[in-house]
Amino acid sequence: MESGEYVPGSVYFYAPNKGAAIFFAIAFAFSGFYHIYQCIHYKSWRLTGLYVFCAVLFAGGFVVRAWGAFGYTNLVKYIVSVCLIYGAPPLLELANYNILDRILYYAPYHSPIHPGQVITTFAFISAVIEALNGNGVSLTANQSLAPWRQDIGRALLKASLLIQVFVITLFILLAAIFHRRCYKSGMRNAKLYNPLYTLYISTALLFARTIFRVVEYWSIAEHDYWKPGFDPKSLSPAIRYESFFYVFEAMLMLINHVLLNVRHPRMWLPKSTKTYLSRADGATEIDGPGYKDGRPFWVTLVDPFDVHGLLGGRKKGGELWDGDGEQRMGKDGC
Repeated sequence: MESGEYVPGSVYFYAPNKGAAIFFAIAFAFSGFYHIYQCIHYKSWRLTGLYVFCAVLFAGGFVVRAWGAFGYTNLVKYIVSVCLIYGAPPLLELANYNILDRILYYAPYHSPIHPGQVITTFAFISAVIEALNGNGVSLTANQSLAPWRQDIGRALLKASLLIQVFVITLFILLAAIFHRRCYKSGMRNAKLYNPLYTLYISTALLFARTIFRVVEYWSIAEHDYWKPGFDPKSLSPAIRYESFFYVFEAMLMLINHVLLNVRHPRMWLPKSTKTYLSRADGATEIDGPGYKDGRPFWVTLVDPFDVHGLLGGRKKGGELWDGDGEQRMGKDGC
């Protein structure tokens, strides 16, 4: 039973639970192996390979945490485990961006953004978040550093968390606009909506985890802990009780991984981005030339929604799906 009391010498605040860390290391490893099988089975390494990498990070992080639980005064083990575990969720978000990218390609005429720009735009933002997050964690976790360097780490972590909240909100808004356009057009294809619903659930789990991290970290940042006279009991319960970490970090992310195992996007989405649903009936799959963006790469990063083109009256590229493509199958999946 957790007491919420500070354990002298512990870099975790408490004495970390050995069994829980071992369980999650094994669980993430199993999910990762199943993702490997699914990548091979569905030939979807490009689409879902990031889930494998995230599972490796989580499993490795919990292995180190379990190791550190047998010596909870070891700062190096703590830093390594925190960097691995906290570094994986932003990559899970990136994996979801890749899934939305493929969903938009399935009905590109309803996409508010060029489908190919989802991954490039959000990947760029995710790289910034990952850099801020990694540097922030390493600077903050190392209590041997000078106070001003720890302050920089706290500022980096705050920035990364706030940007994550903003980006997830923007991502959901983008998916919802696309979803609404498809529904208003009369499309009722389950092969289009099922991966969208999965994406909503996955993103909601990531959003809940990020909100917890914001609350958790702000409660730490407002204290000058480990200073003379500091009362450990003044810290938030989110810090003093390990159960909060396992519920809002480990369990939410494990559910996310298993969700994508059970509802793998390739169960519905085609392998190629050049396969899209007919605009006429919303059910017939057609192989076309693909949806290409002829603008320079730097322009697509600066203006992913092609606001300049919309103001100038440039066509969205409808000729790539309004022509005569090669029909692949009849109506189904409605």
